[in-house]
Amino acid sequence: MNNPISKIRLSNPVHLLATGFGSGLSPWVPGTMGTLAAVPVYLLILWLSSALLPVAIVLGSAIGIYLCGRTSQDMGVHDHGSIVWDEFIGFWITMLLVPVMDWQTVLAGFVIFRFFDMVKPWPISWLDEKVHGGIGIMLDDIVAGLMSMVTLWVGHAYLGWW
Repeated sequence: MNNPISKIRLSNPVHLLATGFGSGLSPWVPGTMGTLAAVPVYLLILWLSSALLPVAIVLGSAIGIYLCGRTSQDMGVHDHGSIVWDEFIGFWITMLLVPVMDWQTVLAGFVIFRFFDMVKPWPISWLDEKVHGGIGIMLDDIVAGLMSMVTLWVGHAYLGWW
C-alpha cells in the first residue's frame, strides 16, 4: 500500500505551503497543528500592518486553491489531513473582526475555529462532502472561519468574554 505522505516533498514550495510549513505532517491532530502554525504567521502579518490581514486572506485563499488542489493531486487523495493551508486561511478569517488584545483573544479564536472545523455543522459538512478539488478543500475552512469570526466577534462585543 502506498502512503500518500511519502509523495510530499517539502523542497517543493507548493507542498511546503500546503502542509503549513510541514506542520500538517504531524502524526497527531495535523489540522490542529496546522492551525497552531497559522498563529505566528497571523501575528507577523498584524505586526507588519493590520491592513495586510484582509489582503493576506484574499491572496492566501486564491493561492490556496492551487496549493491544496495540486498537493491533493500529487498525493492521490482528496483533502488529505496533512494539507493544512486551508486551516491557515480559516484561522486568519476567524481573527479578522476582533483585534488581538491579548493571548486570550488568540486562544479563543483558535478554539472556536478548531470547533467549527472539526464538528463541521451545516453548511460546512455539505461543502466538505459535495465540493471537490482545491476549491472544495479551501471552501469548507473558509466557511468555518466565517462562522468562527462571527462567534468570536459576538462573544467579544456582546457577551463580554474578555
